[in-house]
Amino acid sequence: MSEARTARTYNQRHIPREYTPGGRRVSIYVSWSYPAEAGRNPAELDNRFSTMTEVRRATWPAYEDPQWSDPYRFQQGVAGSLELFFWAWVPFQDFVEEVTGHPVPVYQRIDQAGFHTPLDERVLDDTDVLFVFGLDHAVTEQEAQPGEIEALRAFLAREDTRLVLGPHHDVGASDDPSVRELEYRHHGDPLVPRQQRFATYVRDLMRGLGVPVMNRYGLRPATREGNQIVPLSTVRDLDTKDWLDGVTNFNFHMHLPHYDVTAHEPETVHVLARQPIDMSRPHPFTEAGNTEFNMFLWMPPGGTRAGDLMLADSTIFSSLFGGDDSLRNFWRNLVSK
Repeated sequence: MSEARTARTYNQRHIPREYTPGGRRVSIYVSWSYPAEAGRNPAELDNRFSTMTEVRRATWPAYEDPQWSDPYRFQQGVAGSLELFFWAWVPFQDFVEEVTGHPVPVYQRIDQAGFHTPLDERVLDDTDVLFVFGLDHAVTEQEAQPGEIEALRAFLAREDTRLVLGPHHDVGASDDPSVRELEYRHHGDPLVPRQQRFATYVRDLMRGLGVPVMNRYGLRPATREGNQIVPLSTVRDLDTKDWLDGVTNFNFHMHLPHYDVTAHEPETVHVLARQPIDMSRPHPFTEAGNTEFNMFLWMPPGGTRAGDLMLADSTIFSSLFGGDDSLRNFWRNLVSK
């Protein structure tokens, strides 16, 4: 991750972007409360992000440069690992700005200074494509309010809008410790605890907007030589807007959610891409006979909703987990098709 090209600023209000034909305005909304996540007790084993010290230990020597390891330069608690997310979203932000001609703001539900930014007209009025990254741990009780759901309905009633929801994984939902252990051994990431349940806020949005999907598990994708993720299984006939044009794969991440479609009307939600699972590692989902999980879903416009609604995990937009031309094609398609 490289240094920023210009000086960084903080504690400023967003300057609204003017609409330009052919250049969609893209915004990112992170559903967490930064203080709630950063303030989690490191002595609690479950339902928290790792401390930066734990990240350094597990990934040694990747973060031993003073940029990351010097406590006078980088936070070593949970806040340090949260800041890694912001570093890793910069390539996506830069890429989208090059494609659209507009900068990409990142909003937090509650930021480092405690400012609360609900999803309302301040976020949505100058946005055409909204990404909601569901990275709030359930224990922090981030709940979507009725006014936010109504604001999103109004947003999606506008022509040519797009909402990309990214509820993260739900590891260890079972009350049975042996099942939690099986899930942990399956994904194999020492930084993810036996229970790590995400995305209360985005689940609220999905219920309010009538999105019949539930994020489940944290599944390890199958890989090939060099730990490269295997290609997606795609349904091109349903991809009438070419969201997956030039896309064969996303990036590798050890624990990805299965987006379980809970409705039985096939026209409601199109599952456009499924990811093969690493079958060498047992998991309750594979023991039930599954070999792939739902990775990218699309709900075409319908009824009063003029905009497109999609589901894709936030890790797809993070450079922490690598990237290639296929991934960048996907980014481009979402903001320019």
